[in-house]
Amino acid sequence: MSVFSNLPLVIEPADLAERLEAPELILVDLTSAARYAEGHIPGARFVDPKQTQLGQPPAPGRAPTRTQLEAVFTALGHRVDAVYVLYDDEGGGWAGRFIWLLDVIGHRHYHYLNGGLHAWLAEQRPLSREVPAAASNAVSLTLDDAPTATREYIESRLGAADLVIWDARSPEEYRGEKVLAARAGHIPGAVNFEWTAGMDPSRALRIREDIAERLQALGISPDKEIITHCQTHHRSGFTYLLAKALGYPRVKGYAGSWGEWGNLPDTPIQQ
Repeated sequence: MSVFSNLPLVIEPADLAERLEAPELILVDLTSAARYAEGHIPGARFVDPKQTQLGQPPAPGRAPTRTQLEAVFTALGHRVDAVYVLYDDEGGGWAGRFIWLLDVIGHRHYHYLNGGLHAWLAEQRPLSREVPAAASNAVSLTLDDAPTATREYIESRLGAADLVIWDARSPEEYRGEKVLAARAGHIPGAVNFEWTAGMDPSRALRIREDIAERLQALGISPDKEIITHCQTHHRSGFTYLLAKALGYPRVKGYAGSWGEWGNLPDTPIQQ
């Protein structure tokens, strides 16, 4: 049995600190190359956040190809019994997106370090500049479509009583006042709850302790299918993580996000 087995999806620095030597652990740093080089949690392997996205306009947020994902997970030393712990330095966007990618490859053993690097440093825990050697045993992956909502899927579900589109962008983007695509506004019926509103700056960017109540008040509830998006499914990586952490049973990420929806000529839009 893994030493992580009885932990919730979201763990605290103390939980991780006493398990850093666990053989099943793959600790992933999703900050930046410069930040990683300055010092990272001991044993962490760096993944450039850009490697988590396909990066092709107009919808750069789509998932990388299977070949690209196999290269990332080969370097990490991926194996079926691995337990991943993810962290970043921005409150969970990139870490949450990586959790979505783990769902895409069908690997369900993972945790998010609450508050990420900020929380680790706030507790004056040690950093390291040692870089673990890259693994080399080739990994073969099978991708699962279930964690991802496509434009066609969303259009087929629009108006359903058991659906919530969770728009994690800023209110200005949601209202169409800030334009980042050919067309501005939001998916009809979408609920706007901006991603950083789910973080607590007074607690080193940990998840707000009242997040469940806040979401319920907006109708973002566990009895609904939740499809979350932003511009590139980066900010909504965090909202995807939130819904998963709260135990919502039906959660999808719209990887195309507004980069796709807002650049198509015929998708329905509200302002």
